[in-house]
Order: sequence, then C-alpha cells, then structure tokens
Amino acid sequence: MPGDVLNAETVRPSPLYEKVGQESVRCKVCERRCVIAPGKRGACGTRANIRGSLYTLNYGNLSALESRPIEIKPFFHLWPGSTAMTFSTWSCNFPCPWCQNWHLSRALPEPGKDKYVPPERVVELALGAGDEGVCASFNEPLMEFEYTLELFKMAKERGLYTTYVSNGYMTLEALDMLVKVGLDGLKVDIKGDERVYREVLGGRVEIPWRNAEKALKMGVHVEIVYLMVTGLSDGEEVVEDVVENHLKHVGEATPLHVLRYFPAYKYSAPPTPLERIEWAWKYARKQGIKYVYVGNVRGHPGENTYCPRCGKPVIKRLGPYVVDYKLEKGHRCPYCGEIIEIRGEYVRKNPSWLAII
Repeated sequence: MPGDVLNAETVRPSPLYEKVGQESVRCKVCERRCVIAPGKRGACGTRANIRGSLYTLNYGNLSALESRPIEIKPFFHLWPGSTAMTFSTWSCNFPCPWCQNWHLSRALPEPGKDKYVPPERVVELALGAGDEGVCASFNEPLMEFEYTLELFKMAKERGLYTTYVSNGYMTLEALDMLVKVGLDGLKVDIKGDERVYREVLGGRVEIPWRNAEKALKMGVHVEIVYLMVTGLSDGEEVVEDVVENHLKHVGEATPLHVLRYFPAYKYSAPPTPLERIEWAWKYARKQGIKYVYVGNVRGHPGENTYCPRCGKPVIKRLGPYVVDYKLEKGHRCPYCGEIIEIRGEYVRKNPSWLAII
C-alpha cells in the first residue's frame, strides 16, 4: 500500500477496532472480525491496517447515487410511496455467487484514484430531489459504515429518515453506533439456512437473525428479505427454517419478502420456479406471519398488503410503486379498523429515478 495513502480523501480512521499484539489490528465492524497485519486489508478489502491503526478506504467513495422508491429496497412498511436518495460504495463481506450487483460488490477501492463525495452533498441532493429519506444500498452498506455514521447524523438533522439495505452481518457494536446516529430502517437479507451460510458464505446464520431481533428491540423498523436461489435455498426445509427463525426472532408483524432469484454473476441455475415462490408465500402466511410479500414477480398478488384480520387488500402495488392506498388515519384498515404496522406516513407521488452517479 502506498505510503501517502493517508492523504487520500476517501481514507479515514475507523472507530471500531482493537489492537492485536504489537502491530496487528482486529476490525470490529462486521462479524468476520478480521485480524489485519500491517499494510494489509481485511477480507472485504475496504479496511486496512495503516501504521497500527484501522482505516476505511471507502469514506465517501461512492459507486452510485440516485433517488429511488423506498419500495424497491424493499421496504413496504416504512414511509410507503416515498423516495430515498440511495448511495453505495464498493466491495462486500459476503461472496454470494448469485450477486445481482457483482460489478459493485466484487470491486475494490483504490485510494488516490477514487472520487470523493462529502456526506453533506448526499443530504443536499436528497432534499433537492424531494426525497423523504436516504438509503445505503446496492452493495453491502457496512463497507461504508464510517461514512454512514456521519451522513445519517446530518440527514436526521434535516428531517430525513435513514435506512440500511444489508446482509445483517454487522457486530453488535456497529449496530449500536448506527442506532445512536439515527438509523430508522434496517432491511436484512437472509440467504438461507445454516448450511448455506456455512458452506457457501463461510458465515453463521444466527448473526443476521440476532441483529434483526436486536434492532427491533432498539426501536428500528425491520423487514426481512429471503431470496430463494434455485437448487440452493429454495427447498422446503430451507423455507421452513427461515419462517421458523422469522417468528422466533422478529415476530409475526415483521414483513417477510420472498424473492424470486434470476441468474447472475457466477450462478447460472434457472430462475426460481414460480410454484416454489407461491408455496413459500402461502406457507409463511399459514404459519402466522402477518405480512408476507412476493418479490421479483411483477403484478403478482403477493405485492399487495392484506389486512391480517379481514384479508382485504389495503395497499396495492405494481413493482416498486404504490398504485392504491386505502388505509385510514392511524394506518387503520377501512373495512374492519385493524391497525396495520407501518412506520411513517404515506407519501402520494409518482416517483421517477434520478441517477446522479
């Protein structure tokens, strides 16, 4: 690593690490907890040991920046109909071979060559675009953890909500810091059962469930996404495991999104059979999860929100757009008065995507 790397605007100290021996450091941002030797990077390639301290190489090093509907994350129960200025950086701490955004998640930062975008610029762009919030997405937002700490603080001061679209593999220390600066929403990707995490990702399935449960207890709005990858995580035993853990850790009122997989990156299996998606959707609802959604199947009835008491559709969607919103004041069902668990208010707009980067 070049000796003048500390002069790069995208290189900043990281607050979560500890010394190991005389010269190494242990990163405490994600649960891989990499021990990094001097001059080396951790497994994700975004943090380095520079002169005995941990630094991020991704501060303000944005790969994308655009205004997008919050439903596309997907968040269906957080400020429905609103838009969020969505930003991303590079790399990931998971090696998912089916990654849709592999051109971002498999790229590494290059200090001195990367472009720097100040956090206040993202906030100003969000306000200028008429967005209600900001969202760290596209690649794993823990790769820009230090940046989001500053950006979220600024966003909250200007009245914007803040969200993470994550694999949920952060440490409890990192989650606590995010909540303290105002994290409003956390979407957690569940990749499958214990076998998928151990054999494919080199991780532990209990970590994202632990963090989703902890975030809920800390007042964060949580939604769970489960991508059913053909031949890997679409078996009935995996579906049953996901539903069981969902009810155990985040409860019946937390939305569960069952997504159809499509071939990408290094995984070429055909798209998830639609009948598998629909079986999982119906099974999860039968087991007691109130709000279960189908994703990546445009026009499917599973895109809608149904009242858990009377069963009538109260929010209709087409892809990432709300096309009919029937809830009355207090998020009440107009047919039976049941309260639908939603954070924030409905924003009536016709959002258009505005790409900045």
